[in-house]
Amino acid sequence: MTSRASFVVRARERQLFVDDHDIASVDKLRSTMHSPAKKGAVVRPNVALGVDTVQTRSAPAWDPSDLRFKLWTFASVPTDLAWDAEAGWIGLYNESADGLHWTQPPLHQVSHRGSTDNSFVSLRLHGKHAVPEAVVRDPSDSDPARRFKGWTWLRSNVVQPIVSDGVAWKPLDCPGIPSQDEFNLFYDTQGAQFIGTVKHRATWGRAVSLTTSPDFGSWTTPEPIFEADDEDQERAAASIRARLANPMFNQPTSNDPAEYGADVYNMGLFRYESVFLGFPAFFHHTGRNAKGNNHDGFHLVQLVVSRDARSWQRVGDRQPFISSSPLGAGAYDLTQILGPSSSIVRDDELWFYYTGIKYREVGEPSEPDRGAICLAVLRRDGFVSLDADSTGGDITTRPFTAPADRLFVNLQASRGQIRVHALDAAGDTIATSVPLTGDQTRAAVRWSGGSIEALKGKQVSLRFVLRDAQLYSYWLADLRDQ
Repeated sequence: MTSRASFVVRARERQLFVDDHDIASVDKLRSTMHSPAKKGAVVRPNVALGVDTVQTRSAPAWDPSDLRFKLWTFASVPTDLAWDAEAGWIGLYNESADGLHWTQPPLHQVSHRGSTDNSFVSLRLHGKHAVPEAVVRDPSDSDPARRFKGWTWLRSNVVQPIVSDGVAWKPLDCPGIPSQDEFNLFYDTQGAQFIGTVKHRATWGRAVSLTTSPDFGSWTTPEPIFEADDEDQERAAASIRARLANPMFNQPTSNDPAEYGADVYNMGLFRYESVFLGFPAFFHHTGRNAKGNNHDGFHLVQLVVSRDARSWQRVGDRQPFISSSPLGAGAYDLTQILGPSSSIVRDDELWFYYTGIKYREVGEPSEPDRGAICLAVLRRDGFVSLDADSTGGDITTRPFTAPADRLFVNLQASRGQIRVHALDAAGDTIATSVPLTGDQTRAAVRWSGGSIEALKGKQVSLRFVLRDAQLYSYWLADLRDQ
């Protein structure tokens, strides 16, 4: 790679290697995408309430006033409430102190089987219960009754903005946003805007469009940002054939090679440190369903990256970031996987909550426990590492203005080491670090010769020299901020 102009590095903002935006040169290093470790279901359907599936298009929202994570899911409607559900689902409220153990406290909002002692959510639209989905917490809103914000989907193919104090929901008096039945929402505190993805059609079927709002009431016209392409169709056919040949995985009920292909069923996106990340759920369709009105198939979730939330590139050569679990594992994500809306930072880990469903077709087979909210965990900043073997390799960043006087690194070098060289605007080495070793998610770099302290506010480049090591990220901060 050739050197390019400088880029912006903000204090305490971690620089990842999910793209080559900040890389001037790299030699003898390989890029590796890492998938999160699955921990299983954390929110299961409440079969006693007549619910066989729960799904989410939200990430848990931490409420500092209650010291609880709050998560709004949508549940398959019990028989006695089916007549009163606007879109075939009903909202269900969940909370947790630790993100692992979830309860459904009674809200006393919906009468079910002669009792209101349940966590069903009442949101009346068009005379029926709608579902609070894509919920985010807005810490900047001074009105407690609007602290939580979300969308709900209506059969008229629009999503309606809704607000809540965390208990009672109400629709906003504003136009709905055109969308089919998939969407996601994120509040970007850095950009002071709401960013939503909605489902529209494109060349190969389902695709993703973007809409934004500074105030949650006025939304931009959805613009296409991500869709499947010709290569996805070729790869989908190969993935389908591989799955059909592997008895370890749940098999589709329909198999018609003429229908093989893939489209983007859903995509959550969020800002993580210096980039936007997205989780497109690619639906691999294997044939028409029994009714002929849709497709059978399975999902694989990829990872994509953007610098502006509009232009996206694939990470990891289109390999799955989250894929199907095998049969016999006791897992829910056997067939359908709707990816995370965003990650939750827990110490030195990233937690991802996503929907896993055992089957796609309603009649396949009859089971009262079909879909749940699953958890997967990744090392902090651990999406992609730059890896060196025993022969070594190196990477040099593009020049940037040093925003702080201390350098920190996330690395795995239990059998090797990483050494950092700080270069001034002329490309001359002005500081060399002592070797960094071990498995460290926030290693403070110490210097054996020179220092970068004098370069705060000046142009600097960093050269990382690796041997038997993995480099995940780096960032600059004043020591008092760590």
